[in-house]
Amino acid sequence: MFKANCLLSCLVITTFFLSATVARATPRSSDVIPAPARVAFHDGVFAIRAGTPISIPRDPRAARIANYFADLLEQTRRLNLRIAERSDPAAAPDGAIVFRLAHGSSGLAHGSSGLDSPTAGASPESYTIEVSPNQVVLAADDPRGLLYAAVTLWELSTSAGGRASGPVAIPAQSISDSPRLPWRGLLLDSARHFQSPQFVMQFIDWMALHKLNVLHWHLTDDQAWRLEIKRYPRLTQVGAWRVPEGAAAAADIDPATGKPRLYGGFYSQEEVRRIVAHAANRNVTIVPELDMPGHATAAIVAYPELGVTDHPPSAVPSDWGVYPNLYNVEDSTFTFLDNVLDEVMALFPSEYLHVGGDEAVKDQWKASPRVQERMRQLHIADEALLQSYFVQRIEKYVNAHGRRVIGWDEILEGGIAPNATIMSWRGLDGAVAAVRAGHDAVLTPAPTLYFDNRQGAGSDEPPGRGAIISLHDVYGFDPMPAGVAADQQHHILGVQANIWTEHMRTEDRVAYMAFPRAAAVAEVGWSAPEQHDWQGFVRRLPSEFARYRSVGLRYSADVMRKPRKLGPFERHASQDLRTCTDKLVLDLEDDAPLRGPRAVFLIDIMNPCWIFPSVDLTRGPALRASVGQVPFNFQIGKDRDAIKLAPPQGPAGELEVFLDRCEGQRIAVLPLAPAVDHNALTELPATALPKTAGRHDLCFRFTQRTLDPMWALNSVQLRE
Repeated sequence: MFKANCLLSCLVITTFFLSATVARATPRSSDVIPAPARVAFHDGVFAIRAGTPISIPRDPRAARIANYFADLLEQTRRLNLRIAERSDPAAAPDGAIVFRLAHGSSGLAHGSSGLDSPTAGASPESYTIEVSPNQVVLAADDPRGLLYAAVTLWELSTSAGGRASGPVAIPAQSISDSPRLPWRGLLLDSARHFQSPQFVMQFIDWMALHKLNVLHWHLTDDQAWRLEIKRYPRLTQVGAWRVPEGAAAAADIDPATGKPRLYGGFYSQEEVRRIVAHAANRNVTIVPELDMPGHATAAIVAYPELGVTDHPPSAVPSDWGVYPNLYNVEDSTFTFLDNVLDEVMALFPSEYLHVGGDEAVKDQWKASPRVQERMRQLHIADEALLQSYFVQRIEKYVNAHGRRVIGWDEILEGGIAPNATIMSWRGLDGAVAAVRAGHDAVLTPAPTLYFDNRQGAGSDEPPGRGAIISLHDVYGFDPMPAGVAADQQHHILGVQANIWTEHMRTEDRVAYMAFPRAAAVAEVGWSAPEQHDWQGFVRRLPSEFARYRSVGLRYSADVMRKPRKLGPFERHASQDLRTCTDKLVLDLEDDAPLRGPRAVFLIDIMNPCWIFPSVDLTRGPALRASVGQVPFNFQIGKDRDAIKLAPPQGPAGELEVFLDRCEGQRIAVLPLAPAVDHNALTELPATALPKTAGRHDLCFRFTQRTLDPMWALNSVQLRE
């Protein structure tokens, strides 16, 4: 009796102190991201401590979700909970966390993740949570909803207001939650840079913690074919490997072959099955993308008969941009694609297959006598209609197997396939046009939802595109275009951000560029418009960042940084300067050294020119500059001819400095001879700038005879 009373007293005392901690540290508001639809707070708290029982029905789906929740708490709060099955969940004891799942729900069959039409009734992802001082009850009609209830309860258990580990008290509250849109996705580009299967599964885990439910997996492109196809082994034997661009990579010789070391990798079918099964357990549907008819170079290198020209490419390329290589339109090529799709559909149970369709430059089709003859045979008037024929032929095959096609908004050109869904990336016009024609659409417009753009202006940001797309920019995106009528809004399936990896060669960078912007996408896609509140979102971020750290997620905290104005004599990195124009600005990584940290240069590759604004030249300061070289590995077509180079005075070229503008007075010349044979950064000898009254902009540009390699400014610094 004494022991029982002691245990009861200890429980009361612990709960009292936990309640006091919550009262001091936790406001009566939720730190959950995405924000739930409805939350009502009540008196009291529920204490979770080591040994807290989890009561589940005798249902393996509920058991899986309860174990997932328990594992999360053990990982992030070092709490071990006890799971017990009960035939009658209503008989769960006080102090228990109760999982309730309605009988007869369909579960996660066929890789589903709640992509039902929003007009089909209550979402299978809906759930409720009741937190009282005696119990927590999580309830849903479907395992998808119960999983998200578990995620929300985990978030409530990991608020930044409490300790990082150990017991936690959750304020009593009622939550009723349901998503606004059924498609809440991220695109992961594994073609440009390969990520390990372990990382892909970890990435899926992170998505689940944000209630993101679609992984659009970009598996093929010009630079690689990443998916094993057993009928066509050369797709990965040849198509998955390339020599990286740059002098450092070219000098890295593989002793086994005596040739430059190949870079790449691919996913075996066994690995894909594991990834797909893991995704299903996290309520994530994987939509695979096989690009066609363009972005096909890697496949054509592996099987040249698929190409259009008499002399197809013989090596997988490493340039970024848009290549002109398209599949031909022979029946044998469609047989190849049908056979590939057979294996893809056997691996991925998703309703949708993404067929690309973007950036298909038609020059090869126009120049090919055989393609033109095929167009006459098929009574097709032009190349845009030929692409429509191509996509519609693929769609018929996919539809015959019970699946649906989705493609980038270019598949609207020449006539959209009858049952296709549009992924609108060139703004929102594609989505509006598709919806008006009765088609479904997913919104993923550049630049706002292109996460290869920088998150902040700092020189410590990873490489990427030069535009800054901040967390605030993403959070402010409206997923319901103004041009869509109310009775057509059900055609807007959802929203997706795209993580293109041309400039993300490491997995850490993928995570950093994705998060926390992916959290903003999650809230935009899940929470009702009236729940959107930027200041409230920022207030919840410290708890979110604490969770990121607890699950090993590298993220950007740029939103929390206060910009600091540099002093006139501090080092100014290229990111601290202005580009003279904004034609094609990139934040490019140096290609050297082969291993170890590399410099990153902000550069407009169409006009490599930088402005250091408002410099006081009254005393004639000394100037130091650090420079590097980057390979010009960009497929930009005829735009390359528009790049104007200043002719050099000496054989190595120069860094020129102009007053006010680059067409103005040249006031300094720094020879590049010390840097010309150095692959990494070079500090050029200092030079004195002439005394000039007042403040002036300084313009920097290089002289050079050829584009490749392209000189880049790393930093400048003035000294008295």
